[in-house]
Amino acid sequence: MGLLDILLGRTKPVAPDLDRLFALPSAAVTLQAAAGFTPTGTGAVCFATVEGAAFEQTHREVQALLDADADRTGPPVELAQDGYGYSWLVSRRTPDQLPQLVNDLHAVNSSMEVNGFGPQLLCSLADFTDDAGRRLALVYLYKRGTFYPFAPLPGAGERRDNALELRVRAALGDDLRIEQDLGRWFPVWGAPGL
Repeated sequence: MGLLDILLGRTKPVAPDLDRLFALPSAAVTLQAAAGFTPTGTGAVCFATVEGAAFEQTHREVQALLDADADRTGPPVELAQDGYGYSWLVSRRTPDQLPQLVNDLHAVNSSMEVNGFGPQLLCSLADFTDDAGRRLALVYLYKRGTFYPFAPLPGAGERRDNALELRVRAALGDDLRIEQDLGRWFPVWGAPGL
């Protein structure tokens, strides 16, 4: 970064650190103690859809890798698209298999990155729920290397529970690198599991 960049306010982008995903299991313990949310066993990686044989090959390799896991219960990894045109590679585990789910999310991100599709990666998320049936996702922003909570209001269309999101941010501040810019807490409407 040069002097001109500093004077013009340009900043160097944060390099993604996929190992931060491994902090999710310990953050889940804090989340359960502080807010009563437990993992659902569902997680997903969101990426901008790309056409072409190289991307299809990478997608097939990732899906085969995750589907081959002998420890997997439930349906195999699936590819879904939301109403906004983004693709989601969804992994489903039992709620007590959050570490394995995190391994799945890490493997998808790493494989896409290694094969040159890092710029298409948008975010990864792990879903949580509480006894009242409220849903919450801890979202990892790939390009920022940070997390934020996303809590849609049940039965309220595309509205979020901002108060809950802020409580979760306060509770997880010591466990996860939380995105400080609230303007980057993008809603993930249509995300699988929410």
